[in-house]
Amino acid sequence: MRTHIVYAHPHSGSLNAALRDEAVQTLEGLGHTVSVSDLYAMDWKAVADYDDFGPTENEHFMAAAGEAWDKGEIAEDIKAEQAKLLEADLVLLQFPLWWYSVPAIMKGWFDRVFTNGFGYRPSSDWPRFGDGVLKGKRAMVIVTTGAAESHLSDRGVNGDINDLLFPIQHGVLFYTGLEVLPPVVVTGAGWQADFADVAKQLRERLETLAETEPIAYRKQSEDYDERKRLLPGREPEGTTGFALHIA
Repeated sequence: MRTHIVYAHPHSGSLNAALRDEAVQTLEGLGHTVSVSDLYAMDWKAVADYDDFGPTENEHFMAAAGEAWDKGEIAEDIKAEQAKLLEADLVLLQFPLWWYSVPAIMKGWFDRVFTNGFGYRPSSDWPRFGDGVLKGKRAMVIVTTGAAESHLSDRGVNGDINDLLFPIQHGVLFYTGLEVLPPVVVTGAGWQADFADVAKQLRERLETLAETEPIAYRKQSEDYDERKRLLPGREPEGTTGFALHIA
């Protein structure tokens, strides 16, 4: 199996760096071919702009990006990342939870790599939410947070971790066709987390990837009407919010 890790943390001596190394070692021990995009080490350009493609007179950015994709004029660093995704069977996103989201450099990776033509098309018939260009591949989030587990529960002050990760797992990964495995969540990072315990948790998840069922997100092509609203009767009574979109 080919596994690609997209990693975002600025400190080479961090808990995240140690977990990245643990993941690489574990996966290689299991026979995976592993590649890593260390976004800070790569000095990844985080801003999607007109420099990402060749000369254009199109003032509409999304349309200009699609035009560049069709002509093969996307920046080389973007092409390289897209190639890594196309070659991978499994994609891991690893990052610390900063301000309820990914670090800006990883958000910039989303913005630039999942460009018009690769990650989406504005047309209504473009396959998405379970049927995108990366269909048939799997993904998993590995996230660290300084909040305690209780803070990230259904009644926790930070909100449920599954809700916080929904925009990433459903809105980015599943949108582009990836099957999303339940995340590895490290709580109390920096003050409560014990590395030996956390590393064991990570290894156990990586060793059981083949048996792990993906989150049962509903496919747009099967469970939604022409207005992209969930069809009636597809959810247990009383279900609301993000949970509506999980079978």
